[in-house]
This record gives sequence, C-alpha cells and structure tokens, in this order.
Amino acid sequence: PQITTSGRGSEDFKPILDFDAAKALFSDETLRVCSDFEKPTPIQAHCWSVLDAGRDIVGVAETGSGKTLAFLLPAFKHIRNEREKNPKKKKPTVLVLAPTRELAQQTDEVCVDERVAARSVVICGGMSKRDQLQALRKGVDIVVGTPGRLLSLVEEKTLNLSEVTYLVLDEADRMLDFGFEEDVRAIINAVPKKRQTAMFSATWPESVRKLAHEFFADPIKITVGTDDLNAAQTVTQIVEVVEPRNKSRRLLQLLRKYHTPDNEK
Repeated sequence: PQITTSGRGSEDFKPILDFDAAKALFSDETLRVCSDFEKPTPIQAHCWSVLDAGRDIVGVAETGSGKTLAFLLPAFKHIRNEREKNPKKKKPTVLVLAPTRELAQQTDEVCVDERVAARSVVICGGMSKRDQLQALRKGVDIVVGTPGRLLSLVEEKTLNLSEVTYLVLDEADRMLDFGFEEDVRAIINAVPKKRQTAMFSATWPESVRKLAHEFFADPIKITVGTDDLNAAQTVTQIVEVVEPRNKSRRLLQLLRKYHTPDNEK
C-alpha cells in the first residue's frame, strides 16, 4: 500500500520491517505477543519507532490494519519504564479510548495476555461498575474504555487520570460519529498536558483534523493508503436482512458454516 509520512523529522524515522529489527526497541517478552504474525503490518512498521521516540502520532489506516499492536507495544514498554520509576504506582499510566465496548474488550485481550502481564481494566457501559471500581482500587497500568462511562467515573472522582502519560484515541472518526466529541474533549482535558498522544482513524474528516490540531504536540502523521479510507479490502462484509424472530437461528447457521472443523486452519 501507499504510505505517506509527514511532520517535523518524519524522514528520520525508518520503518521496522521485521521482528528482528523490532528487537532493538522491544523486549522478547513483549514481542511474543506478535508470535502469530510473519512480519509487522505497514501501520505497525511505521508507528513503532515514532512512538518509541516519544513523539505524538496520528495514524490514518483502514480498519483491520493491525493498529492495536501499533500502539500497544510501545505502551507496554512505556509502562515498564514507569514501573521502574515507581514500583508501587496504582494509578493508570495508559488510557485508551474506543468507540465501542467490543473494540475495548478486543484491546484488553492483548493487555491481559500472560506474555505481557499488564494490569488492565475495561470501563464501558453495560458492564459491572462495581468490578471496574474494584480493579481501579487494586491498581491498574492500562484503562481501556468508551468515553461515556470513562467520563462518568472521572466526574465521580473514582477514576484518577492525573498520572496518565500515554493516551490513545482509537477509531477516532467513529467516536465522533457516535456523538462522543464532548466527552472525548473532557477526558483529554482531564489527562496531564505532559503526555504522549496517539490517534488512529480510518478516515480523515474535518472533525478529526480539528481534534488533532487542538490536542497534539507536533505530531507525525502516518497514512497507509489514502486519507479517504474505510474497511480493509481483506475483510468481506455481507449484510443479510432477516425477521427478528429468525436472527438467532440464522446466526447459528452462519457460525456452523464458517467455523466447522473442515474450515479451521
């Protein structure tokens, strides 16, 4: 794919094209999270060295491009460095905003991987608030959540973001499309200004550009493909219209069709 980088000093950052090269940045333990992959995806290859250097980043890449590991591997290293400074730290170091509970949970699955062993909590509506508060009291490294529930805990003073130094806005265009802009702005303002910020978006509309301009310090922008992106071409999307009473039965049919042993690789 076409890859464009811009911003001060962007030409100084070389892409990490294989995992051997990534060993210069990340520990073997961290890289084991990538053991199922042959090589970094383009967004990973171009983000890792930039984020490792502490620069802010804006990544425009289609959904399904591997952006989660693009921001999480540097986050894990960032957490390790913070732990060395303050081993007893309980307040979160990393905050990841996501538009949906499903995306937040997918991100958290990487965080809780035993090979990384980061302390994380998902904070979203529709989940046990008591469990979320209990996790926060015990101490976490990473908070992943949707803007609405996150902001409510910040306003209740049960979530303290005063020590967050690594902030990620994942699928920023969808968050704004879902009407979360005011919440996102309020959360960003609750995080210390002395921080590193990364934002990822599948498209580059005016609303996302404005957010980047207001809250990012001298970012490097990385575009994989063009600024006018949607879902990955490698993902086939099929829409079926069915009667509400038939939804469960049709879902089971599709699961059997696509997840039978014969189709497992």
